[in-house]
Amino acid sequence: MKTYNFRLKPDQDLFDSIEAFAADKKIEAGCVLCAVGSLTHATLRLANREYYNEYEGHFEIVSMTGTVAISGSHIHVSISDGDGVTVGGHLVSGCRIYTTAEIVLAVFEDVIYKRELLENDSGYEELVVYKKT
Repeated sequence: MKTYNFRLKPDQDLFDSIEAFAADKKIEAGCVLCAVGSLTHATLRLANREYYNEYEGHFEIVSMTGTVAISGSHIHVSISDGDGVTVGGHLVSGCRIYTTAEIVLAVFEDVIYKRELLENDSGYEELVVYKKT
């Protein structure tokens, strides 16, 4: 396992920056080990919804987990406001960094993650893990 540690700056897009980092480092299979930081705008897809919810204000990133790969990432995030009210869902483009986001990724060099539409499954492109040869 290899790890990467990086910091995002104000106004960067959280999801797009992680995707760009994965592309730059050619990450074929990885996961978010930890992430902390803050947002001024959040865009999330909540459970079992096809549309996005938008949130304005100041939020702390209290949790973030998911798979990361150049073939597509699947990340969930939880954020809390100044009163501690917390919401979580699918991380998508549109989450803007307020002060910082500190990201730690683990990379697995013996497998490749792919996203594929599987017959008789969820209807979404799902994770398929291939052994590297």
